[in-house]
Amino acid sequence: MSDSPSPLADPHLVFDAAVGRRDLVILGSTGSIGTQAIDLVLRNPGRFRVTAVSAAGGRVRLLAEQARQLRVRTVAVADGDKVPALRDALRDVYGAGEPLPEILAGPDAATDLAASDCHTVLNGITGSIGLAPTLAALKAGRTLALANKESLIVGGPLVKALAAPGQIIPVDSEHAALFQALAAGKRADVRKLVVTASGGPFRGRTRDELAGVTREQALAHPTWAMGPVITVNSATLVNKGLEVIEAHLLYDIPFDRIEVVVHPQSYVHSMVEFTDGSTLAQATPPDMRGPIAIGLGWPERVPDAAPAFDWTTASSWEFFPLDAEAFPSVGLARHVGTLGGTAPAVFNAANEECVDAFLSGRLPFNGIMDTVTAVVAEHGTPATGTSLTVADVLEAETWARSRARELSAEATAEAHV
Repeated sequence: MSDSPSPLADPHLVFDAAVGRRDLVILGSTGSIGTQAIDLVLRNPGRFRVTAVSAAGGRVRLLAEQARQLRVRTVAVADGDKVPALRDALRDVYGAGEPLPEILAGPDAATDLAASDCHTVLNGITGSIGLAPTLAALKAGRTLALANKESLIVGGPLVKALAAPGQIIPVDSEHAALFQALAAGKRADVRKLVVTASGGPFRGRTRDELAGVTREQALAHPTWAMGPVITVNSATLVNKGLEVIEAHLLYDIPFDRIEVVVHPQSYVHSMVEFTDGSTLAQATPPDMRGPIAIGLGWPERVPDAAPAFDWTTASSWEFFPLDAEAFPSVGLARHVGTLGGTAPAVFNAANEECVDAFLSGRLPFNGIMDTVTAVVAEHGTPATGTSLTVADVLEAETWARSRARELSAEATAEAHV
């Protein structure tokens, strides 16, 4: 690790530490991160103002209600076919004579919003489609509150080349925890990062015991309420593998100094071990509004952003080693992260396709990682990350999605023979 600060998340270097009310753009406003961010904004009107919101288009009524509640200037929807329904919903929720916000539509709408006039862009989009908005926000000089880990993972060198010191503030609970713990010491004194994992709904099961788990079981996360893709990723621990890659990119810590430990209670969100033997842990009850508040408000803290512990009530906190045999996703993520180039994009895209196949009943649970592993192996050793382009990422993702669908279909056919 270099003694120089990472060009990405560094608590000692904040891209724009301006205080006062901040203008925000929220991408993915109808999702889990977006709705909790809006709750935080509405409870702190003197600190934040939302100028624009975007969503995919599956919940146009909610999107219209958010626009009205926040008095935004612009609403964006990725699905252009939803514009008529969105316009009708806006007319319905806005009062008579009230001017409606501007509507942007299409696959580039969120990217356009990310470059619009504001202080901070919260990228709460799910999936690698968040890469273009991430790059646009950085290029436009906005502070980026990053919940869309996939954009950093698939486009690591591209993102790092654009990011100014401290310009990215992580919103994942684990990386927000590392971000805060790292503020307590010098980078040269960091020995390792310890990323915690709840273990998901299947903690303690063997690979054989995971063979027949159902969609409903995989979506029943014990501590977090999230969208279906992230919830399944938490069940396979792919999400933790992605977070290991993200931690490496955010903080310039080698993979062999990033450890994963299972912590079922999800109270400790991650830890930093220093060279003197001290370990600093960041802990709160499981609630994403705390990390979101860090992303939107840093270096200021937002009072009462999330619940605190009741220290008068007894509780037990447990930590267990990761079962790499039952959950090989973290090891595979380390492998593709070390390869660099387009390998992380292939890993992520193949996984997204396999999760979709599992949720629709076309692939068994263990088939997710079996298929992703096969796609990564076929991809082989990619070109070096230093020459990576957006076109490279898109081409690799297209191939990985197609190949994952083919292998998933083959597995389904074999299962019915």
